[in-house]
Amino acid sequence: MEHMMIVVADSTRARIFTVDSAHSPLNEIETMAHPEGRVHEQNLVSDLPGKGSGKGGGGDHAYQEKIEPKREEMIEFAKRIADYLDETRKANKLNKLVIIAAPAFLGELRTHLSSETSEKIVFELDKNLAHHSEEDIRSHLSQFLSQ
Repeated sequence: MEHMMIVVADSTRARIFTVDSAHSPLNEIETMAHPEGRVHEQNLVSDLPGKGSGKGGGGDHAYQEKIEPKREEMIEFAKRIADYLDETRKANKLNKLVIIAAPAFLGELRTHLSSETSEKIVFELDKNLAHHSEEDIRSHLSQFLSQ
């Protein structure tokens, strides 16, 4: 197994591992934290939305943000991880990629990966294991790694 990278992530934390063989332990090489992903929605918004009057002077209507602040934080973190993986691939340090992520975050991460990096994905698991032990993470991969 050469240059296999395993990303275990959710909207607040990403752990990046490498593994040398089917029976070797996971080697954590990077941890990315995104504490903004833990902040409550109300603390991300500094004020109420602005108001404007409708055509013809009808009642006031609140402007709606297009993307909720909490989702915006998740998007920013997914982009950061995708950029890291793209740079790693460009440096020829990534031949195979395994992604384990919370379901909503996995979908967001997929949308930000380049097509070249997406081609390196050999296994995906939609589970939130970002705060689990290395042994527990490895147990979810045992069947895949033994192939």
